[in-house]
Amino acid sequence: MNHIPSVNLKDFISNDPVKKQQFVDQIGKAYEEIGFVALKGHFLDDQLVDNLYNEIKNFFELPLETKHKYEIEGIGGQRGYVSFGKESAKGKKEGDLKEFWHFGQYVDDNPALAEEYPDNVEVKELPEFNKVGKEAYQMLEKTAKYVLRALALYLDLEETYFDNYIHNGNSILRPIHYPPITQEPKDAVRAAAHGDINLITLLMGAQGKGLQVQNHKGEWIDAIAEPDELMINVGDMLSRHTNNKLKSTIHRVVNPPKESWGTSRYSIPFFMHPVSEMKLDVLDNCISETNPKQFEDITAGEFLNERLRELGLIK
Repeated sequence: MNHIPSVNLKDFISNDPVKKQQFVDQIGKAYEEIGFVALKGHFLDDQLVDNLYNEIKNFFELPLETKHKYEIEGIGGQRGYVSFGKESAKGKKEGDLKEFWHFGQYVDDNPALAEEYPDNVEVKELPEFNKVGKEAYQMLEKTAKYVLRALALYLDLEETYFDNYIHNGNSILRPIHYPPITQEPKDAVRAAAHGDINLITLLMGAQGKGLQVQNHKGEWIDAIAEPDELMINVGDMLSRHTNNKLKSTIHRVVNPPKESWGTSRYSIPFFMHPVSEMKLDVLDNCISETNPKQFEDITAGEFLNERLRELGLIK
């Protein structure tokens, strides 16, 4: 496959069983073949998208010493600010050319989980920042819920199979700033080739060139969304749970051509995680003679901690 298929979530949530089934078939096939889709019909409206971009640009333009106030020690970068070059891809020594922020889950009905997750960090200089971040988080989470419902049907599971695992899940909204490049990077790129850790990722900000996806032949193809589309990909947790039936595809963000080095890039992924006790054991109906069980049993929490150590975010 040499392009990213486009699907419309409105087909799935319509009352038309034919359109709903077509959406299930299209998204399932795309995730088997390339691991990415471009999704229209999501729950983010244009005004919310504009507000979010304005707020994150305002944040990243704050003085460095102000931003550093929001870099919280001891939580593996799970909330607040993570400074430039701190994160590297698995197996890479060079830090990625980016800085970012993390919004996490807003738990309102489970005191034990509220205790388990770090608190969200309030930015005192920007009165709208946290309000807009929370609203975007919840609209992306709602979109992700319906995508996972479609995938549950594709996998011959009950439609709401994932619902309880993702309610109050350990999901992260990560506004990223790739600053202008001021000198020839030594082996560093904006985001080195990697697979995502989580169930699925919903990406805002893939409208220009930069994001590339590796297809099954090992070729890098550009993943460019239309203005009204989110780019959504399978993460390693879902790939593992489905015995690699649904593919977690390696992707990267390449440096722009030299004439565009002076420009910033912003992108905003939403990493949909389940609650930490979800078992990622391979689903029985994804095991066959031709596709024997490929992964050991593990919980989502154990898998996340393993990967955060590999990324250098926790010791």
